[in-house]
Amino acid sequence: MSETGELQADLFRVGLANLKRNWAWYMALGALLLILGSIAIGASLVATLLAVEFLGWLMVFAGGAEAVHAFWRKDWGGFFVDLLGGVLYLVVGLLLVVNPQAGAEALTLMIAAFLSVSGAFRVVAALAGRPPHWGWLLINGVLGVLLGGLIWGQWPLSGTWVIGLFVGIEMIFNGWSLVMLALAARNLPVEGFGEAPPASS
Repeated sequence: MSETGELQADLFRVGLANLKRNWAWYMALGALLLILGSIAIGASLVATLLAVEFLGWLMVFAGGAEAVHAFWRKDWGGFFVDLLGGVLYLVVGLLLVVNPQAGAEALTLMIAAFLSVSGAFRVVAALAGRPPHWGWLLINGVLGVLLGGLIWGQWPLSGTWVIGLFVGIEMIFNGWSLVMLALAARNLPVEGFGEAPPASS
């Protein structure tokens, strides 16, 4: 085995040892995400508004930082580009913070358009190109078009729950993956997983 391969194997063993020692933390984090995800789905309106406000504050801070950077380095040619970008971030972020409901409706409309268009492209690609396992690509595309159409058909009412629902679903899937990882890590064999790999001679 080459030195690079031995190093990768050593790092892999150390990573598994660390994973096995800390499996309970992964389990706890996964369980917390499952609980929070379930709450987000159950209270999708609140989760939607919180997610939009959080996004708005992120944009406000990013816009402020970009504007400060523009004035700090105003002697370079990109001053106006930086300043304009910062102002746009600030304005859009403040609009989302001040009126998260309208922001949620606008973002939901964008999500519906994205799902519909990307789904349509997948359908066309599946039927025209017939790649390996094209049936799954076709199903994925059809589901995207249907989901986008459903969200679009219920807009603006869907703006009150779509983002919160998606956030909750993502948290639940992430939580389950961490729980499964923790269960697998707990059952790893102890042998061969030391604190550090032995020094090579």
